[in-house]
Amino acid sequence: MSSSIRPSTIAFASVGAFAAGLLAYAVYFDHKRRTDPEFRKALKRESRRIAKFEKEEAEAQGALQRETIRAAVTEAQDEGFPTNVEEKEAYFMNEVGRGEVLCQSESTHVEAALCFYKALKVYPQPTDLIQIYDKTVPKSVLEILAEMVASDSSIKVGPIGGSGSDAGGSPTIDD
Repeated sequence: MSSSIRPSTIAFASVGAFAAGLLAYAVYFDHKRRTDPEFRKALKRESRRIAKFEKEEAEAQGALQRETIRAAVTEAQDEGFPTNVEEKEAYFMNEVGRGEVLCQSESTHVEAALCFYKALKVYPQPTDLIQIYDKTVPKSVLEILAEMVASDSSIKVGPIGGSGSDAGGSPTIDD
């Protein structure tokens, strides 16, 4: 009888050696983190650098979204809105329907808010419609809509959010 090592034994030994190496590195990293002041400072610097980068990225994204919103409002105003009562009613129903469909996808919230904005422009009582939107439209879309309304001085509405606590008259959303 020959005494040979089975392949499963080699595999178990390899996995065990790898796990032991990984555990040794974790112990070394933890020891270094706890005892080396320069290492701790480097970790803190890296953490601050990442936080600063993320903050700048969020600010840039917010500025880009505000610019997109302004452009969408300007484009909608340039297209014009119907003046006939029947056309306004059909336009309103079409835009509200499109907005409700677009609300379902996170990537189309600006387009959904634009549809609700267009419907708001032709609705005879915008304040009443804002209250309905406040109850039915997702908050993220409602926030975009509030920015659209704020950029359009021709829409006269009170505060968005239902509380009525904003005395300034500018559209706001209460959290």
